[in-house]
Amino acid sequence: MQNDPELSGKYLGTITKDFVVVADSIKEASYQIRKQGFSEFPIFPIAKVEIPIGQLLIPREDLNLSWNYYATYIDEFVNRKLIESIDEFKAAYKDPDEFCCLFVVDEKLTSFVFVPYPED
Repeated sequence: MQNDPELSGKYLGTITKDFVVVADSIKEASYQIRKQGFSEFPIFPIAKVEIPIGQLLIPREDLNLSWNYYATYIDEFVNRKLIESIDEFKAAYKDPDEFCCLFVVDEKLTSFVFVPYPED
């Protein structure tokens, strides 16, 4: 489960531009999901339109972003059969204190991507 090469061109620019703006909020949400015992594997779906995955955390209109940010965790992805192998996913999952697990949903692409949180 490596970062998709297709992300490098069309998507990575808008994702990272938005991510800098929302990183602190996403990092706090990740911490709260883990601290409150919901899951050790938070996932943040992002999409330019409304999607039925997770709970809307940051609407793109609020901060003039390209993407809506949602919050969920591994259980929803397993229940929706979006993750085939839980063990493979857990093995590929990066340290949630250092990286955000985004699930990019767009017309022609759905892909996991791990984005490092900006350093303070």
